[in-house]
Amino acid sequence: MSYFNVRVYGLLINANQQILISDEEEYGFRFSKFPGGGLEIGEGLIDGLKREFLEECNAEIEVLSHFYTTDFYEKSSFNDSQVISVYYLVKEKAPLQLAFKTKIYDFDAEGEILQAFRWVAISELDVNAITFKTDKTVAELLKKALK
Repeated sequence: MSYFNVRVYGLLINANQQILISDEEEYGFRFSKFPGGGLEIGEGLIDGLKREFLEECNAEIEVLSHFYTTDFYEKSSFNDSQVISVYYLVKEKAPLQLAFKTKIYDFDAEGEILQAFRWVAISELDVNAITFKTDKTVAELLKKALK
């Protein structure tokens, strides 16, 4: 069965022009992406993004503006769904209380589902180090916007 999988992500950029990246591992599959995730039934995009940031980063955010919506076909890496991703520029309401890492996949725990966060300078953001096609597109757009 095919279906649409709507996902929403936040682009959190700090004063040093660094963007927050989420490194994750689920059941042995490692990936790097922007913070965010799947929309739940009955939830709007903004509410979903705020919930995702609370769940993942324990942080309240303010949504500043829309940045990008998927405009090509992307099949999910996890199931048979077609992924539609919406990206917003966001800012934190208070400083993030996370243990920021400096290298990729530097997890503090062990288990089936792992997550770690790091700041990456947009100017040094390696598009190939971002896993998913839509996130790669957004990374390229961010780099262009910064020039």
